[in-house]
Amino acid sequence: MRTTKAARLLAAGAAVTALTLLSACGGGARHENEAVASKAPVQPEVRKQPQVNVLPGMPPVEDPADLYAADRPGRLSPVVKDFPARVYVPNTNSDTVTVIDPATYRVVETIPVGRQPQHVVPSWDLKTLWVNNDLGNSLTPIDPRTGKAGKPVDVHDPYNLYFTPDGKYAVVMASMDRQLVFRDAHTMKVVKAVPVSCYGVNHADFSADGRYFIVSCEFSGEVLKVDTAAMKVVAQERLPLKGAMPQDVKISPDGKLFYIADMVADGVWILDGDKFTRPTFLATGKGAHGLYVSRDSRVMYISNRGEGTISLFDFTRKRLTGKWRLPGGGSPDMGGVSADGKVLWLSGRYNAEVYAIDTRTGTELARIKVGSGPHGLAVYPQPGRYSLGHTGIFR
Repeated sequence: MRTTKAARLLAAGAAVTALTLLSACGGGARHENEAVASKAPVQPEVRKQPQVNVLPGMPPVEDPADLYAADRPGRLSPVVKDFPARVYVPNTNSDTVTVIDPATYRVVETIPVGRQPQHVVPSWDLKTLWVNNDLGNSLTPIDPRTGKAGKPVDVHDPYNLYFTPDGKYAVVMASMDRQLVFRDAHTMKVVKAVPVSCYGVNHADFSADGRYFIVSCEFSGEVLKVDTAAMKVVAQERLPLKGAMPQDVKISPDGKLFYIADMVADGVWILDGDKFTRPTFLATGKGAHGLYVSRDSRVMYISNRGEGTISLFDFTRKRLTGKWRLPGGGSPDMGGVSADGKVLWLSGRYNAEVYAIDTRTGTELARIKVGSGPHGLAVYPQPGRYSLGHTGIFR
């Protein structure tokens, strides 16, 4: 219905009169509260984030634009908030785990474990650290509250270990057995063994909705796409480089791309996981190996093991923005970022040492001697609601 000019003027005059009367009541908070007491409070407009249709049983995605939103400094889960800060270093040739106090850069303990420990992996529920004794065919549990090792669990060929986003299953990367073995996340009893036709399954990361994960095959230069619920390989492709050796896998904060380090290609493959089309390539440095995301989700640290450097990749600008060089060289491999985001910890695979690197300047803060062949070290605890495995992929 249209209104007449006279009616509009009359309404405007009434509004002015009402505002004048309210102003005359004075500016005291008591009077303002009394004036609106009989009306429903005005709620601020809340812009809802689009919901992600996640794998059943998986915790909801906090921020679809940033899968690492729960990993901010200080956001420690109640489960881990009282755990002492430690760096756990598996020494593949010494069959031990070196424990470092990150506050003092000193070794506080050396724990004997099984043969050829490859990675120290936080469990989905954050309560246990699992040491992957690859040639020992066992997992050694460590209680991160006390730092004490428990009784090893028999698990065949556990080169690496991941957890499905719903927390139900552990996924063992049985590299030599050429299998992905889904096991009960707590008892480690086999639920399903999935044969693969590639060689050397080793690293992985999950899609934003948790419904699939991407796996790298080190010795055949291939990548797999695996349906999480069906426990089935649904796609497979060979990387477009003869002799490619894909290593660590990490999803972008917005969940759109997967980054796959390749130590023969000397850089990172960039893959659209949903479409699973031919990946593009970004050169970073000789022997690209480990991938770690900064606490503000802006930067990915890429360890170039073959030249002793760390490349910095900016997610927003989609390009490299710098490179840190370890003084005197080294072999930076696997690791993680401190809970406060200020230190990047990496094992020195061929130098029997661990590096602590300032994430603001790239300065080497410490170089700590450990056992022989240090590999997938875990910085613990870290912020996050749950762990997807490896040396600490938290959501």
